[in-house]
Amino acid sequence: MNFLIINLLQDGGAMFMYPLLFILIICIALIAKAFLRSTENDKVVLLIKHISLFALVYGFFGFMMGMIQAFDSISSLNGDIASPILAGGLKIGLLSPSFGMFVFLITRLGLIGLTLKNNKH
Repeated sequence: MNFLIINLLQDGGAMFMYPLLFILIICIALIAKAFLRSTENDKVVLLIKHISLFALVYGFFGFMMGMIQAFDSISSLNGDIASPILAGGLKIGLLSPSFGMFVFLITRLGLIGLTLKNNKH
């Protein structure tokens, strides 16, 4: 299982996937910190919202950069590219935005939990 995750991180592009992993760890730590605090966490919640949105956009930025490089490579081959190679490239290109969406969703679930916790008091 660990090797699968590491392979996905490498396949998706280390320049985008590892920062997204770091952002996920930061967001989880901030959410845990906010859960453990008994006071209002307006600044922390706002920070988490901004970081999660950044992760989403950063993932899609990685996709755009990867697609630009892929299309440059395709154009240099004069359009002679096999369908499996193109499909594999698209699959790898979609890893970065998928991970960005995963980080966004996990962070938003944490924010929903914080909202529910704060509304009970």
